[in-house]
Amino acid sequence: MAPPNLGDVMPNAELETTEGTFKFHDFIGDKWAILFSHPADYTPVCTTELGTLAKLVPEFDKRNTKVIALSVDSIEDHKGWSKDVSAFACIDTLPFPIIADKNRDLAVALGMLDPDEQTKEGLPATARCVFIVGPDKKLKLSILYPATTGRNFNEVLRVLDSLQLTAYHRVATPANWQPGDECMVTPGVKVEEQEKVFPKGVRTQEVPSGKAYLRFTPQPNI
Repeated sequence: MAPPNLGDVMPNAELETTEGTFKFHDFIGDKWAILFSHPADYTPVCTTELGTLAKLVPEFDKRNTKVIALSVDSIEDHKGWSKDVSAFACIDTLPFPIIADKNRDLAVALGMLDPDEQTKEGLPATARCVFIVGPDKKLKLSILYPATTGRNFNEVLRVLDSLQLTAYHRVATPANWQPGDECMVTPGVKVEEQEKVFPKGVRTQEVPSGKAYLRFTPQPNI
């Protein structure tokens, strides 16, 4: 089975996790969800990543978004390493489950393996993947980092904000957009309906071609 593309329904795999066994779609429910994979437990960059992620869980909660992690380690290793991550993050316990994928079934199905990074057994480790999934269980965004590069979780929050905004309003977000900045009117919005769709107004920037496609509007209320 080929890895999911944007817009595909994510596999409803049965997950063995540090918080029990359940189906992925049941875990998501009617919320958004982010699935993070990491190369291995008891490794330095992964510890900083999951520690940072743990401290950001309240921000994901504000965005109606659940968080779950994955690697090809065992439940026992996950639980042991979670104590190290919690100590690094100065929290009591890890506030999200970690999936154990020892047989690599899910990692293979989702295209998560990094052939340039190997486990101590000589097998490909999981890369640093970010999958954002909507309440409809469809893949909305995927980012793939190599094992050597830790993720910027402020960027993950930024793209989540963009995805949620653009899912419910007829706007797109320009380069370097931050929440509260101007958005761009999507090409499908006709000029004659701009006033109705965007009561806060539309600003059109002139360009040499004379085409009125650079249209900006204040961010709609989320």
